[in-house]
Amino acid sequence: MTGVLASQQIESLIASKALGADQPFVEGQIQPASLDLRLGTVAYRVRASFLAGHGRSVADRLDEFEMHRIDLGPGAVLEKGCVYVVPLMEHLSLPDDIQAIANAKSSTGRLDLLTRVITDGGVEFDRIPQGYDGPLYAEICPRSFSVLVRPGMRLNQIRFRRGRSVLTDSELAQLHEAQTLVSGGTPVIGEGLGFSVDLEPGAGDLVGYRAKPHTGVIDLDRIGAYDAADFWDPLHSTERQLILDPGAFYILVSREAVHIPPGYAAEMAPYLAMVGEFRVHYAGFFDPGFGHAPAGGSGARGVLEVRCHEAPFVLEHGQIVGRLVYERMSEIPAQLYGSGIASNYQGQGLKLSKHFKS
Repeated sequence: MTGVLASQQIESLIASKALGADQPFVEGQIQPASLDLRLGTVAYRVRASFLAGHGRSVADRLDEFEMHRIDLGPGAVLEKGCVYVVPLMEHLSLPDDIQAIANAKSSTGRLDLLTRVITDGGVEFDRIPQGYDGPLYAEICPRSFSVLVRPGMRLNQIRFRRGRSVLTDSELAQLHEAQTLVSGGTPVIGEGLGFSVDLEPGAGDLVGYRAKPHTGVIDLDRIGAYDAADFWDPLHSTERQLILDPGAFYILVSREAVHIPPGYAAEMAPYLAMVGEFRVHYAGFFDPGFGHAPAGGSGARGVLEVRCHEAPFVLEHGQIVGRLVYERMSEIPAQLYGSGIASNYQGQGLKLSKHFKS
């Protein structure tokens, strides 16, 4: 059956040795429609980001670009503005009918950690072709904050799919009619479900956060430990607009409350480049059950990780900034997002990563 593989099917991949690891898999690593990937024991500081390319291995390219290597065992700082490659504990021996796609986990994206998976022979980031047999590596580039990492930390996640079962616009409209995918008004549907930015002032006129340029290190194992004021400037506005500064990183929130029914998964894709000089959302996976209530989808808003590019740009309330591409699940997952699996962002509004005090 085509579609994104569910948690129980990922367990079958492990049982069949299509998915293996240097260390035993741990509780909580398998998510409703993805698997968390774990950092290995060493990081390579490299001169530049790279892809292996046809017929070449990542190990060969590391010989070209490595500057030095770092033992992650006791914990090590990955410095802001530097590029690192870390071999992951997991490796693949995929069947010929299964491909994979990777992405940063939500907490990773909210820290502005550019984190992508690369493979032997790879010509794209985060895309693993069907039948791939080999190791996995994470390329990590901290953009706003230096971070302390250790082996086993989970910065990336990977989805497996058999074939493609992306919903057409007409199918998406029908699903919205039946299960209310977004709240408030008529949905904007075109190659996915459009979503917009919420710049309607909240308590104290708060509309978002901007990362401070000079901060301390964030230990990724410390949950709820940091004072947001040490790392973020709160953004206040009564004008329902925000001017984005080139090179700055922002945490904003979608105006719409999003619902992913149990039989579907979604991926957040950036909107067309012509709408503005910015990029939205590193962490693009939405799991089955996100914003879902047994009596019907009530929705949860999507946090937007926004980086402005070359020119200052005026972002206005209700402006379309991205789209959700829905895809059918191969099976309904045995465990849904937010249902007894300690999901950090179910029912969220404007929210920083889990490392910061509420």
